Amino acid sequence: MLLPVPMLLLPLGLLQPAGPPSLTRCATTLTTPTPCQTPLPTAPADLPPFVDPSAPDARLETFLHQASSLLCRWLGAAGANGPLPGLSVLPEVEPQAQGLGAGRLLADLQLVMEGAYQPNHPGALAHLDPPPLSASIAADLICAGLNNNLLAEELSPSLSRLERSLCAWLADRIGLGAGAGGVAASGGSLSNLMALVVARRQRPPRASAEGVVLCSGDAHVSLAKAMGVMGLPDSALQCIPVDAAGRMDTSLLAAALDDLQHRNVPVIAVVATAGTTVRGAVDPLEAIADLCRRHGIWLHVDGAIGAVFALVGRHRSRLAGLERADSITINPQKLLGITKTSSLLLLARPEHLATTFSTGLPYMERSWGGSHGGEVGLQGSRPAEVLKLWLGLRQLGLEGIGRLLDGAMERRELLEQGLGGDGRLQLLRGDLHLLAFRPVIGDPQASARWSERTRLALLEEQLMLSRPVYQGHHHLKAVLGNPHTRSQHLDRLTAVVLGSLDHG
Repeated sequence: MLLPVPMLLLPLGLLQPAGPPSLTRCATTLTTPTPCQTPLPTAPADLPPFVDPSAPDARLETFLHQASSLLCRWLGAAGANGPLPGLSVLPEVEPQAQGLGAGRLLADLQLVMEGAYQPNHPGALAHLDPPPLSASIAADLICAGLNNNLLAEELSPSLSRLERSLCAWLADRIGLGAGAGGVAASGGSLSNLMALVVARRQRPPRASAEGVVLCSGDAHVSLAKAMGVMGLPDSALQCIPVDAAGRMDTSLLAAALDDLQHRNVPVIAVVATAGTTVRGAVDPLEAIADLCRRHGIWLHVDGAIGAVFALVGRHRSRLAGLERADSITINPQKLLGITKTSSLLLLARPEHLATTFSTGLPYMERSWGGSHGGEVGLQGSRPAEVLKLWLGLRQLGLEGIGRLLDGAMERRELLEQGLGGDGRLQLLRGDLHLLAFRPVIGDPQASARWSERTRLALLEEQLMLSRPVYQGHHHLKAVLGNPHTRSQHLDRLTAVVLGSLDHG
């Protein structure tokens, strides 16, 4: 049976008390979740902490089967409640004097699952967090069990080769060429940081202390973080204003580059964005690449959101010029359902990675494939996250990837048609599957009130949108990458939003 776990109650959104709460109610949802009522099966109490290396362990097999059953029930019950749970939970944190048996461990897992955000719900449209791909879930489990370390090849002989090969295929597939490659990273922020560190290494030494990075005004916040990590002042990140479509204004970029050259200020890189966070805009990559080549400057494309569209021929025109980048960040986790984290930094000349990050691993045998995994990026020890990407892509196939991209764009177009009919909403559309909007009439305070009220009304309908601030106004934003979302969900979303305008 499910064992009780001590918990406290606290409204979410209030200041946390001195002691850590273990159960909080989400202030932004108006429904209480329906917990899984199925009793836990009897689990082996003597689950060994480590697996017997001499024979298959039936106790571990039973435990993993029961944990998988919990997960399958949780995923399969997604439609019973909204995407945002009614309760945020925290079980006992500290380990007890004696270790717990399998039954109590499963109870702890179930408790945490009851308070988890549910990306498998068809109304989960707030962020770039799609449902997990089934093959990727399985690969994540196998990755944990293998516990290989991509620090060095002797610790992950096959998986190191798999990562190099898959990065090379992805880089070639999106246009960087047959000699391209890269490395996996734990998130797009790290991929962007590594790209800028590599770019700085290619510049004269003076760029290390005095260089600047140019990006659009809508670029991701990870670039500002990178400046601090690289020891550069905030002023080293120079933001170029965007045009009416949310794309970097290349005439202003050209003027900025000319001015920096005239003042002899070194430029580390220009960062173009292929999919901005609020509206999904793609900067004019061809024109930016022309400017970078003219000035001899590294071009990095933050394609965390949009670069996956280049995997399919019929969508490549959305990212025309991507293939001219020196480096690209791509995050398959944001649309293809690869479990987190799944980001890669891809380079036209991947040898720059080892040149930048290699320090030598004298405690490891020499690499037989070029460079150890810990010598081609900032991370040393890291899991074989490439396994879930590889298996997920093999499950989808190129046709399946195309269907996911097609569906995302079709849903965005359908929602855009529903919301844009009478001109009362300002729609911020880009080139990808994001759509942000707010009332045309109203000051920033009115936009804030409207977006908060409407988001709550949508949550009552089990539809979750985010509420970003953009150009001084709160907007509602829908990310249309959830393959479970159907036309009836978008119709209901449209009705709620338009109804909110009727009621002021």
